[in-house]
Amino acid sequence: MTTINAGAAGTWELGDRTVNRLGFGAMRLMAKADGSPSDRKQAIAVLQKAIELGVNHIDTAAFYFSNLRSANELINTALAPYPDDLVITTKVGPGRDPSGNWLGAETKDDLRGQVEENIRQLGLDHLDVVNLRIGQGLERGEGSIKQRFEALAELQQEGLIRHLGISNVGPEHLKEALAIAPVVCVQNQYGLGTRREDDALMELCADNNIAFVPFFAIAAAVPGALPSSPADDTSADVVAEVANSHGVSAAQVRLAWTLHKGPNVLAIPGTGNPAHLRENVAAAGLRLTDEDMTRLETAG
Repeated sequence: MTTINAGAAGTWELGDRTVNRLGFGAMRLMAKADGSPSDRKQAIAVLQKAIELGVNHIDTAAFYFSNLRSANELINTALAPYPDDLVITTKVGPGRDPSGNWLGAETKDDLRGQVEENIRQLGLDHLDVVNLRIGQGLERGEGSIKQRFEALAELQQEGLIRHLGISNVGPEHLKEALAIAPVVCVQNQYGLGTRREDDALMELCADNNIAFVPFFAIAAAVPGALPSSPADDTSADVVAEVANSHGVSAAQVRLAWTLHKGPNVLAIPGTGNPAHLRENVAAAGLRLTDEDMTRLETAG
């Protein structure tokens, strides 16, 4: 059986860094699907296998931790010294104290602390990409980001950050950010049948040569926030039919649909399961037909 590499979906330029469009999200390393603690050795093995399969874009955050696991620590342990082509993207804005209570970052000092925490945990001297994430949970952020994004732009000038992005935002935030500094990516919740109002934002990103990076593209990671599985989505029947026609899984169809939305669209599916990792990466090589896309668009 031929092993499909993450590069099968093509590449995109995040500023001056080239990444394969099929990447990896580290949040799901914290726990198993049923909420029980993940296996540390397996999580490390999954990260190492992801690199073997061509993944060179990993999304993480210092606030991705549980009582037993920290995503940044796992990444550092599994992958340092890091491959030269690996791009680690993190996010600031939300934060958590050592007990896990949520905190916000509003000032430059707050944001500097979060940036430095990510640098320290990952064992780096600077961060490749930092997204300013706004809003609480999955609620879309509102209000101006000017002060916070200016603070990150200053940290970029100091050399702590290579490139900037924004997350959980609307078109107005992207326009506001672009007036301050270059933006290399926008990371929002988006998927087949979910938050399709962001189709316009995705096009705005394409017009400005900016990556659009959906999270939760396959299914919910937060109970009650999204359909708990693809089967609960109204598009599930059509997804299943398309999957059967290609001899693949529904999750692979959803990932392939995401990647087919445009050359600037990246995917960052996460998992702590080695089999699911291989399946997700294999979606990079799945080619949907125009008819498939039309059926899925209509269903979604």
